[in-house]
Amino acid sequence: MGGTEHLTVERRGATLVLTLNRPEAKNALSLPMLVGLHDGWLEADADDAVRSIVLTGAGGSFCAGMDLKALAAGDGGMAGQRYRDRLNADPDLHWKAMLRHHRPRKPVIAAVEGACVAGGTEILQGTDIRVAGEGATFGLFEVRRGLFPIGGSTVRLPRQIPKTHALEMLLTGRPYSAREALAIGLIGSTVPDGAALERALELAELVNANGPLAVEAVKASVHDSAALGEEDGLRLELERGWPVFATADAKEGAKAFAEKRPAVYRRQ
Repeated sequence: MGGTEHLTVERRGATLVLTLNRPEAKNALSLPMLVGLHDGWLEADADDAVRSIVLTGAGGSFCAGMDLKALAAGDGGMAGQRYRDRLNADPDLHWKAMLRHHRPRKPVIAAVEGACVAGGTEILQGTDIRVAGEGATFGLFEVRRGLFPIGGSTVRLPRQIPKTHALEMLLTGRPYSAREALAIGLIGSTVPDGAALERALELAELVNANGPLAVEAVKASVHDSAALGEEDGLRLELERGWPVFATADAKEGAKAFAEKRPAVYRRQ
């Protein structure tokens, strides 16, 4: 099992839990964190026993984005960190880690507490299901610092929430409460502070109980058809969906229903 000094990896049944672990900096992005995230996504997809991923942060924060102190020092926020050879070998590694250039085939559930701003909100947009503590804070602060939210937000955010809300978030750089984030559709649910991880794991268990081939095909269809017109999207849905009906798992699901027992799926 992977992980780095700023990213911990833990198995909880069929769920892989990735924890941003730099609490003294509100989990601001670092090279060890990005390398750990990148490897965590790949580890989850390579292991058929993993059916879902939960992404969370340590110490009461999700992610405060780029390390601005290190950026001010002129090193892009990566100074003094190991793993430089990994970034040199794959210049897109940090974008893949932030889910800008990579989409895991397993569902990703975000468990947010505290600060989820700037790069934190950008990573959030690459997740599939999002639950947050009532005291969580969201926002894209880049314009306040004369920066650009280059992690995908100018493209993805207007596709995920109404355009006027996306532009307000992008252009004002103001913070959003969890209540506001829920109202505009940036997150799916809120829970009392400190309970986000527990709720995310409950949602993961619901996902894990389903047919994994069906789950992954549904996720792929939703994402792959997002930029298509309705006619092309429906055509893609059939291409993704029909093969699922021919699987042994589909037969097992029907048989388990008839026999009034839990299904035992084998990815076949």
